[in-house]
Amino acid sequence: MPELSLTTEDSILAIPQTTWDHFSGGRHPFLRHSFLAALERSGCTNADTGWQPCHLKLSLNGELVGVAPAYLKGHSMGEYVFDWAWADAYRQHGLRYYPKLLVAVPFTPCQGPRLLLEPSFRDQLRPGQINQALDQLMAGLGLSSWHLLFPDGADQRLLNDLNEVPDANCGAGQLHRLGCQFHWHNRGYSGFDDFLARLTSRKRKSIRRERRQVLEQGISFEHFSGGRMPADALETFYGYYQATYFKRGQRPYLNLDFFRELQWQQPESLHLVMARRQGQWIAAALFLIGDDTLYGRYWGCLEEYQHLHFETCYYQGIELAIERGLGRFDAGAQGEHKLIRGFEPTLTHSWHGIAHPGFREAIARFVEEEAEQVRQYRQDAGTALPFRQDSAAD
Repeated sequence: MPELSLTTEDSILAIPQTTWDHFSGGRHPFLRHSFLAALERSGCTNADTGWQPCHLKLSLNGELVGVAPAYLKGHSMGEYVFDWAWADAYRQHGLRYYPKLLVAVPFTPCQGPRLLLEPSFRDQLRPGQINQALDQLMAGLGLSSWHLLFPDGADQRLLNDLNEVPDANCGAGQLHRLGCQFHWHNRGYSGFDDFLARLTSRKRKSIRRERRQVLEQGISFEHFSGGRMPADALETFYGYYQATYFKRGQRPYLNLDFFRELQWQQPESLHLVMARRQGQWIAAALFLIGDDTLYGRYWGCLEEYQHLHFETCYYQGIELAIERGLGRFDAGAQGEHKLIRGFEPTLTHSWHGIAHPGFREAIARFVEEEAEQVRQYRQDAGTALPFRQDSAAD
């Protein structure tokens, strides 16, 4: 079996952009060197924020064959796969849960590759070999655990060792956890009305009524690509984005410098939708565009208007996905209200390695029970979709 080893770098800037992007392929906007570098340069990911970069370099028989975004986490905020109860159980038993190793894109609960591997070398790895290498790294760094969040199907196949045996050196194994999000799929629609035609009459009328009521409030929309935004648009958007957090008594994860850096480094990925009323901007949503997926990521407003959130974040996004010929629209985590607007329940995945054998056994039972509940929830949620019986979603 080829020998796989993992080493770490404490900054994305320590890995040449050409090297990183060679492995990432540039298909996913969150996995590009420029996105991760913008997080670091703006101060959003560092030891002070609890996101200390610890990016992985994967070598096979001594040859660099891949990289992965990774961080030493001092808390569990901004991950969207919740392990607060695990950390609390450690604390109650006088054990240290943090820092932990997190393989993920910060503040981004979007499915995609996490193990950015050379395709020819990916085929040489057996399922579970990555898990064992992460176990060994966890033990070497003296950490409680590792966590790999929102992998795509290719990574799932590498992580899914059905004959898994806990590593003898650190007494750990891996735990597979399920979640559920709601994604919209483009079934070759020619326009928004074509999408509506697939819905039941009642749901179709409801969406049209919501959109009409937005217009009746005197609200219109402007679209700007990253390279063509007015000078003050990004700053205005950021004020709305901040307000979304302040309303909940929280501080935003991202700062204006990050968004400025992102606009400068990868403008082709950004698309800004601004809502205007009586000559003034009143709300905004920032989307990122991948090779076949639209990602609705950041939103905000200062005042509430009827159906404004649904129109700005969902309906404008659906129209954009159709216009760009994108196959999927990922509008973010959670939100059952997306179901009746045609967003289909989709299972998400995460993998976890726990060093402590007693805690691993307890968490394994929890994860197994949780998975059954999530699968049932996804099945039940599917019954709320608005599609006509004769044109149900695939």
